[in-house]
Amino acid sequence: MRFQLFVALRYLKAKRRQAVISLITVISVLGVAAGVGALVVALAINNGFRQELENRLLGATSNINLVRPANDGIKDYEELSERLAHLPHVIASAPALYEEVLISARSRAQGVVLKGVDPEREVRVADLLTRVKEGSLAGLSERFANADPLIVGKELAKSLGVFVGDTVLVTSPQGSLTPYGVVPKFRHFRVVGVFDSGFYDFDASWAFTNLSAAQRLFDLASVASVIEFRIDDIYQAPVVAESIRKATGAGFDTTTWMEQNRSLFSALRLERLVTILTIGLIMLVAALNIFITLAMMVMEKNRDIAVLMAMGARARQIWAVFTLHGLLIGAIGSFVGLILGYGASWVGDRYQLIHLQADVYALASVPFRARPLDGVWIAVAALTISFLATLYPSLAASRLSPVEILRYE
Repeated sequence: MRFQLFVALRYLKAKRRQAVISLITVISVLGVAAGVGALVVALAINNGFRQELENRLLGATSNINLVRPANDGIKDYEELSERLAHLPHVIASAPALYEEVLISARSRAQGVVLKGVDPEREVRVADLLTRVKEGSLAGLSERFANADPLIVGKELAKSLGVFVGDTVLVTSPQGSLTPYGVVPKFRHFRVVGVFDSGFYDFDASWAFTNLSAAQRLFDLASVASVIEFRIDDIYQAPVVAESIRKATGAGFDTTTWMEQNRSLFSALRLERLVTILTIGLIMLVAALNIFITLAMMVMEKNRDIAVLMAMGARARQIWAVFTLHGLLIGAIGSFVGLILGYGASWVGDRYQLIHLQADVYALASVPFRARPLDGVWIAVAALTISFLATLYPSLAASRLSPVEILRYE
């Protein structure tokens, strides 16, 4: 073992008469551990929310939407969808028709988004309809005498008090103009399935029917409001969207999953930055403790320093002793903090310790997703701060004059 490291390790064990220095050293280690552990847990929560929301949003919606800003919608959607499906990076495409409607069942009513889809093609661009827990997706292809098929979200079914097989009334505000004014259109729908996406907004405010039923309700024969696309790399969405826009020509526009959820992911990025800055203050306090520990140790060990220098130790070696001492405090604290942080994250995610209101946060519990890379840069940051805290005391120790110190011994 090198001389500098040997002395630095010895100084970690203070003598009984140096109990104050020993206590401050322990506090310094605990401070670094608390900062590192808290930052690991905080970033694990932030990553968990981002990943869960991203996965559920991408599973419930398409990667790219092609829309026609004009009110007449997309009339040649079949031919256009088939042609665009062969563009590079496009895996699948599907037409759909969106409108807001009022669903009523007995004395209960609620406004929702009704989406008319082609069931076979819809499951290729989004996964939401693959999560039907009651009934079946095949029900959307069934025909009934006086009703059309309908699949509703779990929360919507609960709020309306309906089950598979029940009939509801769907009213569209896009009515017909008559001498008595605009008369809303309405049709009866039979519930053939209930889906559970795990995302409250979708479960509480979305319903699905087949495309032809939606066109009849809205009186928009052979019209789709959007063509949806799934691509092989979601982070190439802006580039693929641009190629789709060029292939369709004027009069069309595209939106990507990034644009649709920009405010949500921007808020998560800002929260991540604020978290790092806030918890970073804990590590700065720990660095201040390391500074105080080394400063007191230099004053306490000035005679030892003088003896070492008189025996041939160079100023650079003395500097290295106290620098290594501070780095050891930071390393031990970082190691303990990483174990505590990753351990707490695993337990919190495994047993779902923190529950949430799904209608407020869209998730039933706090997700923890601790990434190994976060632990690496957190440990490096902790060691860097610890190193900076050692600079002045170590430099002061290396500049002590052994002659002046030993003169009075």
